[in-house]
Amino acid sequence: MVVALAPALCSVAAVAAPCRDGAPEDQISRDQIHHEVQDYYGRELQKSEDLKTNACITPTRPVPKAVRDALQRVHEEVVARYYGCGLVIPECLASCRVLDLGSGSGRDCYMLSQLVGEQGHVTGIDMTEAQVELAKKHIAYHMKKFGYQKPNVEFLQGYMENLGDVGLTDESYDIVISNCVINLAPDKRAVLREAYRVLKPGGEMYFSDVYANQHLNEAVRKHRVLWGECLAGALFWRDLYSIAKEVGFSPPCLVTASPITVSNKELERIIGDCCFVSATFRLFKVPGSSQAGPGQVIYNGGIVGHERELVFDANFTFKEGEVVDVDAEMAAILRSSRFADKFLIRAGGTDGAAPQGCCHGKMKVGSYVLGSGMGTLLLCAITGLP
Repeated sequence: MVVALAPALCSVAAVAAPCRDGAPEDQISRDQIHHEVQDYYGRELQKSEDLKTNACITPTRPVPKAVRDALQRVHEEVVARYYGCGLVIPECLASCRVLDLGSGSGRDCYMLSQLVGEQGHVTGIDMTEAQVELAKKHIAYHMKKFGYQKPNVEFLQGYMENLGDVGLTDESYDIVISNCVINLAPDKRAVLREAYRVLKPGGEMYFSDVYANQHLNEAVRKHRVLWGECLAGALFWRDLYSIAKEVGFSPPCLVTASPITVSNKELERIIGDCCFVSATFRLFKVPGSSQAGPGQVIYNGGIVGHERELVFDANFTFKEGEVVDVDAEMAAILRSSRFADKFLIRAGGTDGAAPQGCCHGKMKVGSYVLGSGMGTLLLCAITGLP
């Protein structure tokens, strides 16, 4: 994927440099970032084709038919005014309560509305009034098209760093998703903390975003075009792991990753030796009572769109009826989450099973290394999983 110089994105104006290790900036900087992003996504962009680059992109994975069909039933205006990237849709959604952080025009929410079913519920939150109003405008249209007696979707205007301000209570959602939006948040620690708070025990945060192989220097963090390109707000990958641990999440499970290449000479000069990757991770709120040793699991099959095989992340693929050794972390995730009744789980196995963050030797992957003086993280750019 190529990032080109895009003057039109300069409306996402220069901002004060974020603090290292994900620390929040001062209040003025936060307000400035929020204002500029609202203005850009609310007024300047009128359709998705107005986006100048695809810097923030979700790596391609096979899309189940149920998801493709759900997308086809979303109103064309909602699709045209949606500025997220790819499809960030987890599995096993029936009857779930889902929260979409940075829901924009509501495209993903209306897809999820179909996948959770009439007994499920989807909430979208976005800080841009124009986007929220557009999403609300089409609620009746979609509920009629889906054949629902009452709406199972709602849209709220607010900030994902402060979900309590819009009345979202503790332990009220099964899943939180986000589609390449967290990089635009000035306080990423607050976003993960709030997501953790509203998730039920065993709940999941499933999200795509942009990450860097080092802390960004001041020139990158203040560059107007790089901010608009979703690069200046990228989190150092190590900070994701440390923040997730601090908040209480399980270690991040890498789902997909793809390198971002910068071909513009001016931007290359500013970025220097910094590398970026677009990646999808899943984090789980695992109760302490679920923590045990490693295990052996057998996928029972039956998840819609993944009946015979569930590609859970870059390390674990579960085929129906096949015994798989899992480490203690994965055993706890499967035991405590919505996937529990989809697996037969028993004690045993080895705790050395495919450690998180590394590529399994049998996987069909392309490798992309994010290096730094403090070490390396091997991210797996999945290129052809069945």
